[in-house]
Amino acid sequence: MEKTSTPTHCPYCALQCGMNITPLPQGGVEVTERADFPVNRGALCGKGRTAAEVLSPAVRLTTPLVREGGRLVPADWPEALDRIAGRLAATRERYGPDALGVFGGGGLTNEKAYALGKFARVVLGTSQIDYNGRFCMSSAAAAGTKAFGLDRGLPFPLEDIPRTGCVILVGSNLAETMPPSLRFFTELRENGGTLIVVDPRRTRTAEQADLHLAPRPGTDLALALGLLHLVVAEGRTDEAYIRERTTGWEEARAAAMAHWPEYVERITGVPVPRLRQAVRMFCEPEAAMVLTARGPEQQSKGTDTVGAWINLCLATGRAGRPLSGYGCLTGQGNGQGGREHGQKADQLPGYRKLDDPAARRHVAGVWGVDPDSLPGPGRSAYELLDALGTDVRALLLMGSNPVVSAPRAAHVEERLRSLDFLAVADVVLSETAELADVVLPVTQWAEETGTTTSLEGRVLLRRRAVAPPSGVHSDLYVLHELAGRLGVEKGFPTDPEEVFAELRRASAGGPADYSGITYRRLTEENGVFWPCPEEPPATAGPADRAVIAGVVETAGTAEAGGGDAPPVVLPGGGGVVPVGLSGGPGDADGCAPVHHPGTPRLFLDRFATPDGRARFVAVVHRATAEEPDAEYPLLLTTGRVVSQYQSGAQTRRVAELNAAAPGPFVELHPRLAARLGAADGDPLAVVSRRGRAVAPARITDTIRPDTVFMPFHWPGEGRANTLTNPALDPTSRMPEFKSCAVRVEVVGRS
Repeated sequence: MEKTSTPTHCPYCALQCGMNITPLPQGGVEVTERADFPVNRGALCGKGRTAAEVLSPAVRLTTPLVREGGRLVPADWPEALDRIAGRLAATRERYGPDALGVFGGGGLTNEKAYALGKFARVVLGTSQIDYNGRFCMSSAAAAGTKAFGLDRGLPFPLEDIPRTGCVILVGSNLAETMPPSLRFFTELRENGGTLIVVDPRRTRTAEQADLHLAPRPGTDLALALGLLHLVVAEGRTDEAYIRERTTGWEEARAAAMAHWPEYVERITGVPVPRLRQAVRMFCEPEAAMVLTARGPEQQSKGTDTVGAWINLCLATGRAGRPLSGYGCLTGQGNGQGGREHGQKADQLPGYRKLDDPAARRHVAGVWGVDPDSLPGPGRSAYELLDALGTDVRALLLMGSNPVVSAPRAAHVEERLRSLDFLAVADVVLSETAELADVVLPVTQWAEETGTTTSLEGRVLLRRRAVAPPSGVHSDLYVLHELAGRLGVEKGFPTDPEEVFAELRRASAGGPADYSGITYRRLTEENGVFWPCPEEPPATAGPADRAVIAGVVETAGTAEAGGGDAPPVVLPGGGGVVPVGLSGGPGDADGCAPVHHPGTPRLFLDRFATPDGRARFVAVVHRATAEEPDAEYPLLLTTGRVVSQYQSGAQTRRVAELNAAAPGPFVELHPRLAARLGAADGDPLAVVSRRGRAVAPARITDTIRPDTVFMPFHWPGEGRANTLTNPALDPTSRMPEFKSCAVRVEVVGRS
């Protein structure tokens, strides 16, 4: 019997690598490479190759669990759902709707994220909803919105990277966090371009760089300002671009000029000659990019820090031009789409603002409710977790594991334990699910159909390849059943395509407009970039659609219009396309009107601001929320390793990945190790004002002597987030994961 494969996408990071899933005759499934997807071109990392192991009933949840006598015991679905609905209703009756909390995840499909936000606001009537994507790229989102009027992780496809002249990669170890993407940077250098990596550690990614800048954690803002100072001082600004396409330059320039090179060297530890070298490398090519990740973003000044890097791009004319721009490397699988469609505390579907009356009217119209019935903005993720057990008495949590992933994790665990009621829907029994009163087993990537949005802004279709185990249902089923039990009989379908059709209507006209995207298009076109406000005509076949999409390759050039047809500008500045397509009813020449092909490249014609100009934002360096002192003389920074993912709830269940990365460690410089009298492998206690974590020493000269590093994938005594500081960025509400003051002790020594 011939094996049938289903093309789909990886469940892990925001690359959403293409893969094929093939059920095996003897049981289980096989994951194979899929060469037709342009992001990974057949490459898969170890996490992607082994993703099917988490489908096994041996490692995942297959029946609902309810708490009886302090223990979680099996139950049937009606009992579990009745218990959740009953407790939510009783809590709302006693304390009001805002005593109910909802916490989502950046791994949920667009359909699930949309339905979860709608459920919170329409069924529960609560404002208290946020998601773990707040811990991912919220600072970059806030800065991008301020500068450009729109937040999309990358405003261009990854395939543009090898063709630019220089990339400054700030705070990303993509060689370990998203390995298939490294080839784009390798090709950049092979093509004569250069790579600058900014990271306090000499990571696998930094080892590939032409220039590595190793600033002290928490000083990326000063570094960016110092580079902009040098750009001005050396006469490298693009004055025509600044004049024609931006506003706010004088204020931003004045702020940057207060950060002279020697001052920046004292703050960051990066020598002045290296600062000057970075400016030369960035400014001399015709095109260049700045890409940021969690390093500069997970700070209490993350929005300003990203804003400073955007200012560097704007001052040099490196935004909204071909092969140039600022972009953010989204981390979670659907971190981009997850915040666009309503599970974020302040947003409605289509990336609309919850406090915008017009947005409320539009979405309420789609939902069939009174706009005034929609609650206003609620607490951000950490603030919501911090309020558990006091203001928020009951919580519904889907697809997140804050016991491991949240800052000040011991406190968050304590707040979760203090709840009157906790319900968790997840694939596995995570550390957070272990605390729940009810646990629901839900389907995962290969067992369900749904869309995700990659770091490029490319909407993709994950396809169901195998049936879930008996007794496992989708999150959409959970919301449908709970809504019915809570008195809302309609509006929560279980068919993902039906949910997506409603999402399209709800997003129409918003910044993240998906209204022109359909499951059919996603299948035929290998994904569609938003914004995409219209669907191509039904008469256009796959070849025609490919032609439309391919036109954007020449966006902004005279030839892009094609033939003698006058070009039309795409909404959102996506470039130009010809007026018509051959075939079908249309104009006098028999051509159907052109519909929108999607927007691979944003801002080529104008930015998404009222006047079409990008905004400089004047920012100045300030210290981290917690600087070292005599009691806590070192800095801790956290991150990931190649063989684990996020909180490790799934990857820690895969034997091959555990063999490669079996547990936490403390990375420290030999000089610090000598001062402590520590040898490689010695148990070290890392202590902050919030707690203590213990893990083996890993001594290496690839880290600064004043800094220690811990990966955050593990629970227990090696939990790195026991230590981290929940100090919040005032705009994005991002916690300061990347820098906190600690001391280090060898365990067992006084």
